[in-house]
Amino acid sequence: MRLRPGLPHRAARRGRRPGRADRLNARKSPLQFSHANGFPAPCYAALLGALGRRHRIGAIEAIGTDARYPVTDRWLHLVEQLEDAIECEWRGEPVFGVGHSLGGYLTLLAAVRRPELFRAIVLLDAPVIGAVKGRLLGASKRFGIVDRVTPAGATRDRRSHWPSREDAKVHLRSRKLFRHFAEECLDDYVRHGLLGRQGHLHLRIDPAIECQIYRTVPHDMARHARRLQVPAGFVGGADSDVVRLVGFAAMRGYRKRKVPGGHLFPLEHPREAAAAIEDLLQELEGAKS
Repeated sequence: MRLRPGLPHRAARRGRRPGRADRLNARKSPLQFSHANGFPAPCYAALLGALGRRHRIGAIEAIGTDARYPVTDRWLHLVEQLEDAIECEWRGEPVFGVGHSLGGYLTLLAAVRRPELFRAIVLLDAPVIGAVKGRLLGASKRFGIVDRVTPAGATRDRRSHWPSREDAKVHLRSRKLFRHFAEECLDDYVRHGLLGRQGHLHLRIDPAIECQIYRTVPHDMARHARRLQVPAGFVGGADSDVVRLVGFAAMRGYRKRKVPGGHLFPLEHPREAAAAIEDLLQELEGAKS
C-alpha cells in the first residue's frame, strides 16, 4: 500500500534516533492517492514524485485485486478498503485525499462516509453525474446493457498479454488510450502495470476486474455528493471526453482547475497536474482558516 516511507514514527520503530531526513519528512502533510481503474498506483510515479516534495504519499497499489475487498455493486467494499488503508497508514492523522477517475469517486464516497479522515479532497477527472443521468445509468445496469454506456465493453476484450516489455510498449504506444502518455509514464506503466508469468507478461489488474468495476459503478453518486462536508477541489483535462460528457460546470461547490490533456492527463502531463493539485490544496487549506 505505501509507495514510499514516511510515517513520522518510522525511525523510532527501527530503534534509531530520527535523523534530519526523518524530521523534514515528518513536517510534510499526508496525502492518500487513489488510482484510476486499470492503472496501478506505481504508474503515477512522475505525478507522485512531484507531489512528494511537500507530502508524504500513501496509496493502495492495485485497487480491485484484494480478495478481502471484492468488487461489488456501488463499490462499497472498495470504499471500505480506502478507509481502512487511511486508518492503517496514517493512524488518525487527517489526510489530503487525491484520486483519479475511479480513485476520485472512491475518495469522494469515503469522505462522505468518514469526513474525519480527510483535511480536503481533490478529484482528478472524476465529475459527478446528476440525478437524471444517474437514474439512466441505474436502468442500464438493471437491464444488462451497462457495457454499452461505460468502458466495460471495450475493456473486456482488450489485449492483456505480451512476450516482452519492449513489445508491450510498442503496442501500447500505438493505442489511442496511451498515445499521449508522457514517455516516463508509459515506461512506468510497462514496468509496474505488467507482471511476468509463465514466460509472458500480463496486466497486473486483470481486464475482467477492470470490466467488473465499470459494471458496478455507483449510479447514485449525486445523492452521496450532496452530503459532502469536506473542502473539495476538481481538476479536469481540457480535452477530457468524460468532463465534456458531464460538464465542467456540473461540479458546483468545488474549486476547479483545468490542465492540458484528456481523461488520463495525470499520466500525460504529470507535472502540470501536480502543480494544479498543489495549488488547489493550498487554496482549500486557506479557505478553512
